Amino acid sequence: MRIVFIFLVATVLLLSGCASIGPATVTRDQFDYTVAISDSWKNQMLLNMVKVRYGDAPIFLDVASVITQYALETQANVAAEWQTPLKNNSNILGIGGYGRFTDRPTITSSPLTGEKFARSLMRNIPINSILSLIQAGYPVDLVFRLCTHSINGIQNRFGGPARARQANPEFYPLIERMRRVQSSGAIGIKVKKTDKEESVMFVFSEKVDPGIKEDIVATREVLGLDPQANEFKVVYGSVSTSDKEIVILTRSIFEILMDLASNIEVPENHVTEKRVAPTSMDAVGPLIKIRSSQEKPSDAFVLLRYRDYWFWIDDKDLKSKNIFSSLMLLFTLVETGGKEGAPIVTISAG
Repeated sequence: MRIVFIFLVATVLLLSGCASIGPATVTRDQFDYTVAISDSWKNQMLLNMVKVRYGDAPIFLDVASVITQYALETQANVAAEWQTPLKNNSNILGIGGYGRFTDRPTITSSPLTGEKFARSLMRNIPINSILSLIQAGYPVDLVFRLCTHSINGIQNRFGGPARARQANPEFYPLIERMRRVQSSGAIGIKVKKTDKEESVMFVFSEKVDPGIKEDIVATREVLGLDPQANEFKVVYGSVSTSDKEIVILTRSIFEILMDLASNIEVPENHVTEKRVAPTSMDAVGPLIKIRSSQEKPSDAFVLLRYRDYWFWIDDKDLKSKNIFSSLMLLFTLVETGGKEGAPIVTISAG
């Protein structure tokens, strides 16, 4: 009888100890849902790039909230009947247990639509956002190649179907020189404030190595800048009106999507059937390499299935991965107007 009592107490304590599952779920669920939302956003961005490549309209779906509820029910019973003296082996001992765990996640998504979102998607990226990326350490050649149409009238390459063009011969050497200057630490950004306006300035350092000095001189010459000045005002536009300013014509998010999508490798039979235009060729190679195949790839950074083909970015293609991640960051820098706040994750664990 004593052994049965001890077993009963141990069973009840064990089940009651499992009754509170709340603390253990917090770290696990935050990590799991963060990864799931991130992967979903990556797949959605790739899907919209492929849709743009095929002439379809991009659609973005935003996760508004994640609510998950847990319930744990436990029950233990012990029944015993003893007869003394023992008759006909009629002693009875019964031990029973019951447990049930329930997980009820609720994920709310809403499409980013409306006039404000559409205008934001087609609005040129603000100059300050582009310069913030450069100031944060993003390579200047990558930022200018991805986000600009021209710098002081020197045209970048564009793969959009309506006005596709190759870059001016001076463009790629220019941004390569600026990358070397940036890597040396000889270029910076300064904000000047007056009563009337706030100006953003590109600043070239005076104390540099001879090789970097040559790159700075060549940059000034190509952009038509004052050879004696070290500070140049950065403004939005197409045509420079002064040799002390750098005029940058930026792209919109939609234009960036069109340009990157033009390099997507598509199936030859889709081109032959005129379902999609041939892949646009770039003189210096594509910014991002998105492949397609009927066979599912085994090592993909992001992939999706569209029109019975797999489209993906190879996980070993570091350059394409960086460009893709930069595009996602740019999307967050542009005000979309499609939501009031960040996704809310509510975990009710009792």
